[in-house]
Amino acid sequence: MLDIVTAGGWLMIPILLCSVIALAVSMERLVALTPNKVAPPQLVQTLFQQIKAGQLNAEKLRALRSSSHLGHILAAGLVNAKAGRDVMKESVRDAGGQVVHELERFLNTLGTIAVITPLLGLLGTVIGMIAVFTEIVTQGTGNAGALAGGISQALITTAAGLTVAIPSLVMHRYLHGRVDAIVVRMEQDANRLIEALHGNSGVMTDSETAK
Repeated sequence: MLDIVTAGGWLMIPILLCSVIALAVSMERLVALTPNKVAPPQLVQTLFQQIKAGQLNAEKLRALRSSSHLGHILAAGLVNAKAGRDVMKESVRDAGGQVVHELERFLNTLGTIAVITPLLGLLGTVIGMIAVFTEIVTQGTGNAGALAGGISQALITTAAGLTVAIPSLVMHRYLHGRVDAIVVRMEQDANRLIEALHGNSGVMTDSETAK
């Protein structure tokens, strides 16, 4: 393996660095974007029961804000619940924007790696082929070892770049899809709470509570 890396030339260093960063980002985001951790499924029902019982105080709101990303959004809305439905929705929307930005953290980095590593491999290919043609110009085609070295460098960097880029692109798309699914779920939960507090009936129905 070390021989292959060495044969690929100095461009293997940034390609390997990109692979380490991509792996670290993928592992961190897979853990951070656990759906039930970001948006606990029973949080809205628990909150509404506390509101009906008059148990939701400032201390519980602070705990709610720090408990999860969904908790942060709902707490922002509940703080402004008495100001009316529109103000509450605006507060939820603003907090949601902050949360989405947090959920998408490092995904741009992963996407950038998926784009630049094939280009690094292509650059290695060009450098390798330049070395081959330079050797041909200076020594002719008789030195097969030198020619093979340049071709080998070209092929190794190309393969290495694609090996890093393909899984990086797959993880980037997958994690973006997971973020989108979580955001939709959080929007639904926030709207349920808003409708429960400011809907026509002003209360959450039994069927909603059972969800």
